Amino acid sequence: MTEHSQEPNKHPEPESLLPIDEHVEEGQDAEGRKVRHRGIYLLPNLFTTANLFAGFYSIINAVNGNFYVAAATVFVAMVLDSMDGRVARLTNTQSAFGGEYDSLSDMVAFGLAPAILAYQWALLELGNVGLTVAFIYAACAALRLARFNTQIGKVDKKWFIGLASPAAAGVVSGSVWAIWALDETGIRGTELPFVLVMLFALLVALAGLLMVSNIKYYSFKDLDFKGRVPFFAILVVVLVFAVVFSDPPRILLLIFLAYAVSGPVQYLLQIRRRRRVSESNPPPSSGE
Repeated sequence: MTEHSQEPNKHPEPESLLPIDEHVEEGQDAEGRKVRHRGIYLLPNLFTTANLFAGFYSIINAVNGNFYVAAATVFVAMVLDSMDGRVARLTNTQSAFGGEYDSLSDMVAFGLAPAILAYQWALLELGNVGLTVAFIYAACAALRLARFNTQIGKVDKKWFIGLASPAAAGVVSGSVWAIWALDETGIRGTELPFVLVMLFALLVALAGLLMVSNIKYYSFKDLDFKGRVPFFAILVVVLVFAVVFSDPPRILLLIFLAYAVSGPVQYLLQIRRRRRVSESNPPPSSGE
């Protein structure tokens, strides 16, 4: 007499007719049990894809010499990047796939696009030095994003450790956009005096190094956008929009420059406070 297995019959999952593997992601439910999710969330990844396309479009325009469009598109990518995460949180559609996809899109939009834009606009005038500076920025952006992914849930979300890649991209792309817009026909970086080109190269390198520094920057993630605010707040928002749209290249550049400088200034002030505290409370001298 043959023995039959007492295990229930397990029906194999039907194979997909498409030549692309289905994405399966493991997670946990509300009770902490492991669950498997098939597929990806469409809505937040649409914004991430638009962010990726904006970075790609910026690179294409930079290579073709359309520096005004290339610089402005980086700022469009910033808007899209700020929306995908918020949409995912509001609709409860966060996923590990979305987080990784967002980082790769950010690398294109805020790492490669500004680096290629800076090189094509001015740094190529410096030869290998300009190429090195552009690569330093791109490499620092990659390191910044990789470090950020490993620090999620381990550091205070109120602060960024190092300058965020969108802010660094705002400094670099904003500089190109602002200087280009000084003339109706557009000013190329290669037409600038050599000293100004060197200062621009220094700015690009510093933006990259600030991304991988340990300097803290306020993240604005603790702001409550869903709560009620005084009526005066909406008037301030309208005023800010009016000021920005009065001269977008220069106003946006000033905003991102101020934010980039805020970190080092705050860091120096903290060092100064520590020195004052240590001077006012000297360690007790040891008796003989």
